[in-house]
Amino acid sequence: MVTALVLDQLTKWIVIETLAVGESWPETGLLRFTHAWNTGTAFSLFQGQGDILTWVSLGAVGVLTWIYRSLESRSWVLKVAFGMQFGGAIGNIIDRIRLGHVTDFLDVGWWPVFNIADSSIVVGIGLMVFYFWFLNGNLDGKKEQSTKANTGGNETVDSEIRTTSTESKG
Repeated sequence: MVTALVLDQLTKWIVIETLAVGESWPETGLLRFTHAWNTGTAFSLFQGQGDILTWVSLGAVGVLTWIYRSLESRSWVLKVAFGMQFGGAIGNIIDRIRLGHVTDFLDVGWWPVFNIADSSIVVGIGLMVFYFWFLNGNLDGKKEQSTKANTGGNETVDSEIRTTSTESKG
């Protein structure tokens, strides 16, 4: 969380100090640094709704905190995922409260201008989806351990039942 937040605020400070609003460096190309103000949400939706979005963002941080605390097991993937989301959300909240807008500056081709906080949130969500969908919430072996505990440490209960019933018939 701290890394995402510090990197976000540092890069925004550099952009504010070196580029005028609307200025790009380099002036042309696929990847540019363009100083932009965003009073809306991601992809510049809901422009001019800064006050409402600040409260919605604070609520989202509260919900994330509640979800994180309710998890029984927190693998390193979940810690990183939640940390990135917290750091990104707090970085953009700081901008909204301090400046009245979010400073965006990463300008990649046709994609809307964004910042480190936005990237951190998206990557954090992606890690969380990967963890729950593809790893089934099981990076630290908890499911295997619970299966072993339920079978008395014996992973081959079905085959032993079949073997035992076959032996008793013979």
